[in-house]
Amino acid sequence: MAKRKGNLLVSLAKEECKLEMTPMIDVTFLLLIFFMCTLKFKTLEGKLAAFLPKDVGVNTSQAEPKEKIEIRMDVKNPGNKVRPGAGRTPYTKDDEDKRLRYVYDDSRVITYSIGAKKTTDLKEVETTLRAFYKQDSTRPATIDPRKDIINSDVVGLLDVALAIGFTDITFVGSYEK
Repeated sequence: MAKRKGNLLVSLAKEECKLEMTPMIDVTFLLLIFFMCTLKFKTLEGKLAAFLPKDVGVNTSQAEPKEKIEIRMDVKNPGNKVRPGAGRTPYTKDDEDKRLRYVYDDSRVITYSIGAKKTTDLKEVETTLRAFYKQDSTRPATIDPRKDIINSDVVGLLDVALAIGFTDITFVGSYEK
C-alpha cells in the first residue's frame, strides 16, 4: 500500500529487510554434531573383523601335507629376437631404441625340470603332469621361472597345466641371479 504525500509516493514497505541468523546457526551446529558423531577417526587397514568360535570345530587330527609338483623353467638357448609378423626379420638396436615389439625365433630352447626329470619338450611335460594328476587331482603345482624366462614361456606351461585340470597353481618370485 502506498500513501501519497505531496508529489512523492512513499512506500510503506520501505523497511529494511533483515536476515535471521539464528536458524542458520542452529542448522550449522546440528550438522557439525551429526558429522562428529558419525565420523570414524581411524580405520585399521588389513584387519578383518571376524569373530570365530574358540572351541568349536577344532580338529585334533593332523592333516597330511601335500607334496607340490615343482616345475622349474630355465633358458637353455635364448634364441634370437626377431620382429613379429610374416617377415620375422632380425631385431636391431635401432628397434630397441624405438621400443618396438619383438618375439623370439624357433631357436629358443626352454628346459623344464619336474623333480629329477629334465626335458625341453612341452609335450613330454604334459605327459608327466597328466601322470601326476591321475595319481592325485588335488595336488598343487608350483611354476618356478628362472632368469630370462619371458611371460609367453610361462603362459605356455600354464595353459598345459590348466588344460590337464590343475587348479592350485602358484608361482615362485623372481631371482636376481
